[in-house]
Amino acid sequence: MENDGDDKLNYYIEIGAVEVAGISEEGEFIYSVTELAKEIAPDLWAAHEAHVDESLLSLYDMGLVSVSYNEDLEAVIELTDEGKKKAKELGIIQMDVSDIPND
Repeated sequence: MENDGDDKLNYYIEIGAVEVAGISEEGEFIYSVTELAKEIAPDLWAAHEAHVDESLLSLYDMGLVSVSYNEDLEAVIELTDEGKKKAKELGIIQMDVSDIPND
């Protein structure tokens, strides 16, 4: 019998709120919350936004993020190389194909 977490994940995939974004080095699926989730799964979207916000604050506290503002007063967030690595580990930015090892 599938557990409740698997049921929810399968449901979100079926409705298009979550998609498979890749496969990790360990062979595990990497999932991504889609923009569609804003409309069809607002609780999931809110949890996703909270995770991203908390992760960015954590990276900022570690000195791995800098924030500046452009001429339109829009925030521009820049990550150090270590910050990019940590952000990928936290799942807040996607891996590039070039990041996947060729064995």
